[in-house]
Amino acid sequence: MRALLVTEFRALPVLTELPDPACPSDGVVVAVEATGLCRSDWHGWLGHDDDIVLPHVPGHELAGTVVEAGRGVARWQIGERITTPFVLACGRCRSCERGDGQVCEDQLQPGFTQWGSFADLVAIPRADVNLVRVPDEVSSDVAASLGCRFATAYRAVTHVARVQPGETVVVRGCGGVGLAAVMVAVARGARVLAVDPDPASLALAEDLGAIPAGSGEELTGGVDVTIDAYGDPANLAAGLAALRPRGRHVQVGLLGGDAGSPRVDVGRILRLELQLLGSHGMPASDYPGMLAEIADGTLEPGRLLRDRIGLAEAGPRLAALGLPGAGAGGTTVIRPDLSRGASAR
Repeated sequence: MRALLVTEFRALPVLTELPDPACPSDGVVVAVEATGLCRSDWHGWLGHDDDIVLPHVPGHELAGTVVEAGRGVARWQIGERITTPFVLACGRCRSCERGDGQVCEDQLQPGFTQWGSFADLVAIPRADVNLVRVPDEVSSDVAASLGCRFATAYRAVTHVARVQPGETVVVRGCGGVGLAAVMVAVARGARVLAVDPDPASLALAEDLGAIPAGSGEELTGGVDVTIDAYGDPANLAAGLAALRPRGRHVQVGLLGGDAGSPRVDVGRILRLELQLLGSHGMPASDYPGMLAEIADGTLEPGRLLRDRIGLAEAGPRLAALGLPGAGAGGTTVIRPDLSRGASAR
């Protein structure tokens, strides 16, 4: 198979030929139809994730077709269209037994703990616990955006923040996660303010129903929910400062490297009984509700798709995600079929 291989952190990945993946006994091999280019992949490429062992194939948001199933797989057959959360839950630990597979105590993650989906093929273990059937109404490009960004935003808004009609929600960072959070919060009847330095991102957020935040007056003191969808200590601080008493801040964006342990105004959190909440993906068991809203048109993640690129373009685009504006204006999916003829080393 062709795959994008990282041989050194911060060095440009190369498109290369690698052996096809072996099928796990409890898993499947998937022919990748689309896979998302996500800022989390960029953090991994920088070396911020201790689980990554080089050489490595990134990619954790995917959709495709099952081409091989292990002998221990009961629920899935060759030819079925699937996607999966980026956290592959074990199904047995205490968190999984509570229905919280997104924080599984023995989790695996394609593109992090194992080779991922920036390739023609990817092996997915624990198939019966984690695979999700893609409805006919949902394209592979859209399904590939669900496994991390959209599903994470959906759960952050609906399950973690529990946004209610009429509440005011501030979303800071309008890349893939932030725009998805805007869409879901608007669908819940919230008044949504969007904050982002890029005009294209703000324009799309406005098109989705958000109010582009101008002066800081509307962002202080009376906000019900704030969401940092980018991952920045300044966003975290501003989010907590904007909350009304008993307001909720949800941290979705990763804070990697030196920013991983920011200072927090705990005194204000205590005085106002603020809630500082983390949100980390969504378990496969919660996908049906989200997919139903996509299938009936309540949510339209296809509106967030910006670019479709081939594997040959993925290396430079991954490396560029740290540049200003690189993730602006929507999401990018990689389609291996767009570069079938691309040469590999």
